[in-house]
Amino acid sequence: MQETADGSAGDDGWPTARPEEAGMDAATLAGLAPQFEAWPEAKLHAALILRHGKVVYERYFAADDMAFAVPLGRVDYHAGLTHDLRSITKSITSLLIGAAIDRGLIADIDVSVFDFFPDHADLRSKEKQQITLRHLLTMSAGLEWNESIPYSDPANSERQMIEAADRCRYVLERPVVRPAGASYNYSGGTTMLLANVLKRVSGRPADELAREWLFDPLGIVEVEWVRYRDGTPMAASGLRMRPRDLAKIGQLVLDAGLWHGQRVVSGGWISESTRAHINGEGLFFYGYQWWLGRSLIKRREIRWIAGFGWGGQRLFVVPDHDLVVVVMAGLYGDPFLQALPGEVVLRRYALSSVISD
Repeated sequence: MQETADGSAGDDGWPTARPEEAGMDAATLAGLAPQFEAWPEAKLHAALILRHGKVVYERYFAADDMAFAVPLGRVDYHAGLTHDLRSITKSITSLLIGAAIDRGLIADIDVSVFDFFPDHADLRSKEKQQITLRHLLTMSAGLEWNESIPYSDPANSERQMIEAADRCRYVLERPVVRPAGASYNYSGGTTMLLANVLKRVSGRPADELAREWLFDPLGIVEVEWVRYRDGTPMAASGLRMRPRDLAKIGQLVLDAGLWHGQRVVSGGWISESTRAHINGEGLFFYGYQWWLGRSLIKRREIRWIAGFGWGGQRLFVVPDHDLVVVVMAGLYGDPFLQALPGEVVLRRYALSSVISD
């Protein structure tokens, strides 16, 4: 476990505290590492728990990993290594949309998507004209899209988009299968369109905007982007970041867009983007590229906000308990197991540690 025993802030701005100093149960947290060391199938790489703005638990593990489908072999993780965020990148893209609105670059999310794509006006139809930025943010555009099959399958829609000569056209020309806003359907294509909107209104790609609007203000330096063949950063799944830096994104959301008292994203956008707008998968609600869920701990319902990424990547924000949890793993081959490490850390250790009978 890496921590600063005196509670001082390290060079990345994070102060630390012993669990009991943050109102958490040290004995409960002490059981986390032994459980995962005895459970190698979980392929846990990192677990961080922060309360009241301080790191109270931080542990790294050695396990097999991949970097956007490229095998890395066994990696002995530590605080200085970056890690795939996969689809947590989508949640960060949502923050960029809010930052663009704050700067007056986007005036309204209820305008037609085609207002931003005049070069694809030939695809505009009466039905497609109804698709707005809000529908992209909530993955409810109503266009045909299938990411439920493995990404190794050539029929996977995101894989086809990645290989398309014109990614925006590929998404916008999908057939309409339901009215815009009627229902949620997971789609990395909607996030790709959002990033393209950002470029069209600002003249700059998402990675440059993220650095200026988010990462520099938060002191996040070690960032990598997986890119399409033309060099464009993948805004749906391409970010690699240190776990401690991902925790800063969670703290930013927890603190309604503030970092160390400085405004980074408007509180209004944080509130609006992290409330339920549509039913997502399973029992989850969905906001603007953020998942919304709840856990039952000692007969108490606890609501949380989350970014989910393939392979077991999880960022949990629990406002009622001033809590941020980061979990990173390498479960890319098992879609049924990948959620478990994050849920175990959140429910068994983080939440149960702050709830007393």
